[in-house]
Amino acid sequence: MLAKNTRIIDDTLLILTMAILAGCGLIYEYLLSHYAGRVLGVMESTIYTMIGLMIVSMGLGAFAARKVRSAYNGFVWLELIIALLGSSAILIIGGLIAVTQILPEIIANMFALPPDMKPQGGIFQQLSWLAFNSPYFFGVLLGFFIGMEIPLIARIREDIYQKHLANNLGTIYGADYIGAGIGAAIWVIFLLSIDISKAAALTASLNLIAGAVFILRYWSQLTWRKTFVALHLVLALIIGLMFNYGNQWLNQMNSLLYLDKVVHFDKTRYQQLTFTERHMGLEQNNIINFYLNGRLQFSSIDEHIYHDYLVAPVLAGSARHDNILIIGGGDGLALRDILKYSPKNISLIDLDGELIDIFKEPKEHVNPRLARQISQLNENSLQDERVTIYREDAFIAINALLKNKQVFDAIIVDLPDPSHPDLNKLYSVNFYARLKLLLAGDGLIAVQSTSPYHAKASFISIGKTMAAANYAHVEQYHDNVPSFGEWGWTIAAKTGASPLARLNKLSHLSVQHTWLNLALLKNAFIFPNDFYKDKDDIRVNTLGSHTIYQLHQQAWQDQQGLN
Repeated sequence: MLAKNTRIIDDTLLILTMAILAGCGLIYEYLLSHYAGRVLGVMESTIYTMIGLMIVSMGLGAFAARKVRSAYNGFVWLELIIALLGSSAILIIGGLIAVTQILPEIIANMFALPPDMKPQGGIFQQLSWLAFNSPYFFGVLLGFFIGMEIPLIARIREDIYQKHLANNLGTIYGADYIGAGIGAAIWVIFLLSIDISKAAALTASLNLIAGAVFILRYWSQLTWRKTFVALHLVLALIIGLMFNYGNQWLNQMNSLLYLDKVVHFDKTRYQQLTFTERHMGLEQNNIINFYLNGRLQFSSIDEHIYHDYLVAPVLAGSARHDNILIIGGGDGLALRDILKYSPKNISLIDLDGELIDIFKEPKEHVNPRLARQISQLNENSLQDERVTIYREDAFIAINALLKNKQVFDAIIVDLPDPSHPDLNKLYSVNFYARLKLLLAGDGLIAVQSTSPYHAKASFISIGKTMAAANYAHVEQYHDNVPSFGEWGWTIAAKTGASPLARLNKLSHLSVQHTWLNLALLKNAFIFPNDFYKDKDDIRVNTLGSHTIYQLHQQAWQDQQGLN
């Protein structure tokens, strides 16, 4: 009877351990996929590639488990290895990328090379490629060792029962599937909202605890007892350091990737926010740059050029400015310029509430110096009483506006480039068609449309997609924004005269802008010869097609030399 009860306790322990480890394994997949997507900027394909590689590696690990002589010793070694890799992989990847990115700069400075001779090709390009793809290497390693867990647990169960178990694998796989489901839920509900290094350390601690419990329970079956205890203590210390200081170390390594000094780094539920500062001397204001997931969103030295072109054409060409809708623009910079037109009401929809909080109440979220600079830039526009802020996904939020039969005199869409699959829907025919229902008959809509030079196909596709939403007139314009290079926008009229025809009737802009005047604006509608010659070959972005996302990723990879 006692032996039977002991077997039940052992069995329950092993099945519960398998469920926990399955959850850990799935979280490692998500962690590496999530980080790799941010590093490579190709989120969707990165996730699929990572999961595919890890599944194949798990299969190889399952085969390799047959070579392990002692399942008891092998299991403890396994959890030590997985805990070490799981807790440190993100930090190692960040370090490798940082080193390969600053190495050309170090060599250039050492030999006093001019900026245009910085060594970036040959072996430097190969090292950079290896570093940026190192998440896949760690994914393969982790997948291999995770795949060994099920066969070893199965062997241990049969050893405990001293016989072949007919439903052994079925029981273990059942625990594995349930544990993986719980792990996915924990990732979405809790781990996704905390620092990635903390999430890795917490997950690795479960592997370490599983190994420690196993040592205590099966002490007599082990032959490396003192070594295992010592290694668990050392690894517990390492994981503790990773939990407390990992994010700080990761931020310091990420800071090496930026030309200027990083003065604030934050992670919201949706993206990484980075502010950098460049000192320009005593007589000039310092330059503030703002990045989302490592991509520049604005620079204080020339953001006024971008926002002049985004705001002025649509408001100058609209009949009224009473009610304005902004999609995106959580930094308050477009809003700052719109307020110059004395609107009665402005609705702003942005998904990232934490980003909005930083730009609305900077004193509460960033250091005093940066807070003053942010307030000077957006002129505290987000605090204006005429502004209603919706912290929601715009794709869903506009349904409530449609239901309430709201109408806007002008609409401005100031979203990040479609570098993530979730943003693709906000560049679709469906989205533009629903925005058209919100637009007054004589109103205009303007859309940030990426670079007509660096991402030409994406730029043209945005124009074609708006035309497919049955706007009466769709036109595009462009100019140089030094921090971005050549940049473009799309403007459309629901009915009546075209946007350019309306601007041609004006003698001057009713509101004085920092950079833009009417002559510059009219010339911005002129494109080089044959710019649209391949227009017919570029597809419209329908909901679910991912056309804009794919075109943008292709252009980005070409620019980075990844193809």
